[in-house]
Amino acid sequence: MKTAHSSAPTRSETAIVLILALVAIYAVSQFLRNSVGVIAQDLARELSLTATQIGLLSSTFFFAFAAAQIPVGIAIDRYGPKRTMVATAVLAILGAVLFALASSGAMLVTARAVMGLGCSAFLMAPLVIYARRFPPERFASLTSLQMGFANIGTLTATAPLAAAAGLFGWRASFLVVAGFAVLVTLWIAWKVPSDKDAGPARESLSAAVRGAVLALKVRSFWPVFFVHLTAYSCFASVIGLWGGPWLADVHQADAAVKGNILLIGASAQIAGLLLWGAMDRFWGSYKQPVLFGGGTVVFLLIIVTFFQLDRTSAAVWFGLFGLFVAFTPILTAHGKSLFPPELTGRGITLMNMGTMGGAFISQSVTGMLMDLIGRTETGANLPEGYRLVFAALAGWLLISLAFYTRAIDLHPSRYASNA
Repeated sequence: MKTAHSSAPTRSETAIVLILALVAIYAVSQFLRNSVGVIAQDLARELSLTATQIGLLSSTFFFAFAAAQIPVGIAIDRYGPKRTMVATAVLAILGAVLFALASSGAMLVTARAVMGLGCSAFLMAPLVIYARRFPPERFASLTSLQMGFANIGTLTATAPLAAAAGLFGWRASFLVVAGFAVLVTLWIAWKVPSDKDAGPARESLSAAVRGAVLALKVRSFWPVFFVHLTAYSCFASVIGLWGGPWLADVHQADAAVKGNILLIGASAQIAGLLLWGAMDRFWGSYKQPVLFGGGTVVFLLIIVTFFQLDRTSAAVWFGLFGLFVAFTPILTAHGKSLFPPELTGRGITLMNMGTMGGAFISQSVTGMLMDLIGRTETGANLPEGYRLVFAALAGWLLISLAFYTRAIDLHPSRYASNA
């Protein structure tokens, strides 16, 4: 017969349950943010949306998400990550339901904004929990686990969403996701430990705002911030928005083929996130792997700008793109390393503001670029429009990497070697 002591969960078991719950809530965000690409043509046909409107529709999620980052960072530091997650999750659920019931483009945009606000704490709050409860040297690995396994949500937004939309419709699919989000929110409320480090009594609201301003002044904030602004936006614009239409318009891929090729890119990103999470320890640096990964992404975007790929080569390209664009856990760890403990929540949420704000800018601008080039008589986007989009993304990322070379590298191994 087990004693009360022996039946209690071990520290490892508690950590696993904690990580699973945090991964699950972020997976909801990953699905919602990347879901427009697969159903973009369905939305355009049903509601008569242009490429600019599709770009705005997808990017609105990222705008709302980015706009919420400063108040979310303050809330995390003052009230704790668990309370912040549960509170915002209610909005995410409401947004998914509203999207499923929308009868116009304006309602879809509103629903995407509510979703973005609701998901705004689903990465930063878990990262603050990891920063507070685990040793600093494990942060990059935990970040890669969080980002990697949560991208099951991104996978679900590719071939599975295409299949579900074909069988049941995109509206019913979003109602199912809303129901899943309800279950995950209850799990978070039950299983994630209380916010012991939250302390509204220790810091006034004005002091919290001043802390956000101080975070902006931390050394090397801006060089790291600008890569946050451009790196994820490449993935969001390709896999989450224009990759599906590109495959349909240029490669005549049907819904199943389109979903499967996007699934390759999303799967490769998951593998990449898990692999890149340990690369900073292999390199003994944050900057070197970020520059290598980012430079490779620029090269891949240049390839599709200047060369016409067949469908098989396009599938390979999506796999390589997903693998190399996944260097973001190291970039996140680099950003976190810049801030003192009392500014961690605000610091990394400001970095994430760049991540999501960049996705908003790139998706909005690329939609306008696509309409600038125009469409065929059958309504398909022209190949030249996609080439312009890929070129813009490559230039956007390359400029930020050049600025990033000025950042200081505070990797822990550098202190160990000097000890």
